[in-house]
Formats: sequence, structure tokens, C-alpha cells
Amino acid sequence: MDTMRDRFIAITSQLLAEEPRLAVVLADISADGFAPARRAHPDRVINVGIREQLLIGAGAGMALTGMRPIVHTFASFLVERPFEQVKLDFGHQGVGGILVSAGGSYDWPAGGFTHMAPGDVALLDTLDGWTVHVPGHPDEAEALLREAVDGDDRVYVRLSLQANREARPVGRSTGSTASTGFSVVREGRGGTVVAVGPMLDNVLAATEGLDVNVLYATTVRPFDAAGLRRAVAAGPRADVVIVEPYLAGTSTAAANEALMELPHRVLGLGVGRAELRRYGQMEEHLAAHGLDARGLRERITGFLRS
Repeated sequence: MDTMRDRFIAITSQLLAEEPRLAVVLADISADGFAPARRAHPDRVINVGIREQLLIGAGAGMALTGMRPIVHTFASFLVERPFEQVKLDFGHQGVGGILVSAGGSYDWPAGGFTHMAPGDVALLDTLDGWTVHVPGHPDEAEALLREAVDGDDRVYVRLSLQANREARPVGRSTGSTASTGFSVVREGRGGTVVAVGPMLDNVLAATEGLDVNVLYATTVRPFDAAGLRRAVAAGPRADVVIVEPYLAGTSTAAANEALMELPHRVLGLGVGRAELRRYGQMEEHLAAHGLDARGLRERITGFLRS
């Protein structure tokens, strides 16, 4: 299976030939992959070098002229480093664009904390009007990207090396409404577990044999409040666990707001705030944060039985 980033490069290169208003702005990351597209469309594939503030400003400037920019680099350099430009150049000026990140929370541990971005979605949560997609498979990434290219709004697509074994229908291209809502993967009455993007396989393994709902989310903003309410209504208790591949608790406030008229409990699982200072491998980071199947089962069952 190709990676989400590989698929992003291939599909975007294809879309550049089909969509004359589409442009790609890079900051060295993935420049080699886009080299053929840059030769074919030198005026619409721009590499600004390692200048992340300029990366965002150039993309927003293109949007002001009516173009649809895709702005791409590692998540830490796309959202965290140039956050002021994201806030002002896109948000304050009221223009749309697509931010596509790579690297997830810890895809390349050897790069150190500078190349990790567990807080990217939480940071974007401070801004208005962003749609946030977290695909769990390259096929899902492709569908969500194609959908974003057709629009004019502000979209963040968070890519990762971590992926589920199988893709699930998302996006308008599949005739599904799953791109704006949570889909039901497993039904039960003993609580509801929301698995975001690449966390689904681990959540399914962790909840095997448990009487719980499992919902799958590839779009976390806007948050599917109605879908969550429908899920908890099927059981006697409104106990919710949200498993996200970024900062723990990022969607807890959204879930609490969705269930504010019901007695409920919410547990937010994800990447902890403490920095892990040894490189290790991605799988070791998952285990250290309790996001492998074993860690998730222990925490989910402990919460639901309390």
C-alpha cells in the first residue's frame, strides 16, 4: 500500500493538469515528488524554500487572485511555526485554501520534537472556519483531497504514515455523507468510542468483545454533534471515549457541548503533553502514549466500568 503522502503527491500532480486554478506551494518538503509537476506547470508549483511564513503568505496571496492553493509541508512547519500567517493571511483576509500536512504527531521520531506536531489540530481549533480532515487510509486521503479541491473554504488535511488496513467510504465522490459525519463501525450499548482516522484499527482491536458503539471519524471539524447524540441515545449511559492521533482531549470540549443536555462522561485519549525525548520508532511512541491496542483496552475498559 502506498502512503498517504505518496497518494497526495500523485493525485495533486494529476489535478494540476485538470484544474487550471489549482496551485501548489512547497517549502522544500516533497519537492522531489512534485518535480515532474513543477516542470509541467512552473507557474503553479512554487517552492519557496525553508521559509514557512512565506509559504503561507504566498498561498494566501494566490487565493486572493482567485486561485485554489494547496500549501504543503510537515505539520509542525505548516501549522505551528507560521501560525500567525495562518490566522491573518487566510483567516483575517477571508480567503480559502488547503493546508496538507505530513508527519502526523511522530511519524519521524528521529527528527526530534521539531518535526512532531501533536498540537496542530488543537491550535487550529482556536481559529474560525476551518474544516479538518484526518484520513486513516490513502484512499480516504484521496477522496477528501478531491473534495477539498472542488471547494473554496479553508481546509486542513492531516496525513500520516500510520494507516488502517482498509479504507472506508468518505467524501462526496463516493456518494457518502461520511466526510461531514461519523460513521458507525460497530454497534453496542455499553458506551461509545469514537476512533479518529488512523486510530481505527487499534480501537477495533482494543474493543473486541466489548458491548460498545464504535464510530469512525475522518472529519473532526466540524464536529458531528448530531451523530454523537444518536450514538449515545442507543444505550443506557452517555459514556464517550474519543481516541485521537494528536493531543489528548482535543475534541473533549466539542463532545461535551454536543451532549450538554444529557448526563454524560467523556474521556479524551491521544498524545500526552509530556515530551518523549528518545527517538524510538512510531510504534514505540504509540505504546508510550497508550494508543496501541493493549493500552487502549486498559484505559477504555477502566473508564467504562467505573
